[in-house]
Amino acid sequence: MPDMERWPTTRLLSTAARLVEISWNEKLKSIGLTHAGVIAMQVLAAKGAITQAALAEVARVKAQTMGTTLARLELHGHVTRQRSDSDRRSHVVTLTDAGITALAEAVKLEQDVLSPVAVDTARLREELRIVVRGLAGLPGPEQESHEVDTDQPQA
Repeated sequence: MPDMERWPTTRLLSTAARLVEISWNEKLKSIGLTHAGVIAMQVLAAKGAITQAALAEVARVKAQTMGTTLARLELHGHVTRQRSDSDRRSHVVTLTDAGITALAEAVKLEQDVLSPVAVDTARLREELRIVVRGLAGLPGPEQESHEVDTDQPQA
């Protein structure tokens, strides 16, 4: 990649994000998952059964995009979708035991993505959290003590 020293920060960040996602998706492919699927499963692991619309909102994707992701996860037995008892137009999504197992394996694979790179991952995570909070208008860490980190596996 020519002359990265002169790239603006936004280009470095977007290029790094694409490269990480490509690498992670390659690893996830071996267990039948995608990055988008893992994000959905992490939200479900943290929040429990929720509607497809709520899941899309938390994951910050369009409902149609989430529908495609969930169809693939459902096909592989990682989630179930059932019509809501209170609103027959919506579906409640639940993580299955197979989904919990696959998510645990995905978390292990994620550790391998940055392993060949000499970077302080703890510091990188903190800096990225600051960027995400700032651009998404989210509260700082002192204000979110009651929120669940959907980026970490839940027991």
